[in-house]
Amino acid sequence: MSPGDILDKVKKLRELTGVGFKDCKNAIDNCGGDIDKSIEFLRKKGIAKANKKMERVAAEGLVSIYEKENKFAIIEVNSETDFVAKNDEFIKFVQEISKLTFLNSGNMKDILVSKMENKTNVNENLVNLISKIGEKITLRRCDFIGEEKSINFSYIHLALKKNIGKIGVLLSLKTTKSKDELMQFGKQLCMHIAALSPLSIDKDSLDEKILSKEKEIITEELKNSGKDPKIVDKIALGKLNKFINDNTLLNQEWVIEPKKKVKEILKEVAGKDKIEIKKFVRFKVGEGI
Repeated sequence: MSPGDILDKVKKLRELTGVGFKDCKNAIDNCGGDIDKSIEFLRKKGIAKANKKMERVAAEGLVSIYEKENKFAIIEVNSETDFVAKNDEFIKFVQEISKLTFLNSGNMKDILVSKMENKTNVNENLVNLISKIGEKITLRRCDFIGEEKSINFSYIHLALKKNIGKIGVLLSLKTTKSKDELMQFGKQLCMHIAALSPLSIDKDSLDEKILSKEKEIITEELKNSGKDPKIVDKIALGKLNKFINDNTLLNQEWVIEPKKKVKEILKEVAGKDKIEIKKFVRFKVGEGI
């Protein structure tokens, strides 16, 4: 076959199976250009099956954290069912991916092409695992905290094993205090973030699109309620401020002592020192899917 014929057959095979160029080219080469045999070749390899699984929704799975020397990485790996999320092979895969997330400072593109213990990259291992388990599996999102001048903490809620569970939190504090002094508070603040799910640290860091959308919903709701148009704007402002307080970490009621806000607790714990929340990350399995 000429190079042009090979490319045409690869293109057709890709359209029929949804499989990537490299795997289709390999199949065509192995099967002498026969499309039907190439499809069978891919199915036997489990590759075609794996790609068809990608049409499904994966909203279960695990969150994993890897930490070393005040640096932390977090990743969410999704499956279709909770049953698979408890599978030993899936857990082992997540653990290894978690370490690679750390080594690649949370860069997903670099993670996907990184070599795993079996000497093949993450993408190839992902396809093989999908084929073996029979469910869609995705590496959804990841993050990294490596600021050396900050004191960093992590927390896993509903832990299945150490540093693996359903909700994961990373927290970075800039302070003049030592980590030993803040160990208890750091853990408590991570637990608070896990429980109350703030959207940002404060109002200034809250996404303007979220605020605009919320204001639109509140205003429309009040108009439809038959309220006097003269007071709609005033009520809307009050509701919007409540939304901001409920969803910004510093303005939330402290989960351990609800009569106080997080910013008040922060000042109490700091005393004569300073504590500033630099960053937090909260991943809950399947949230937003």
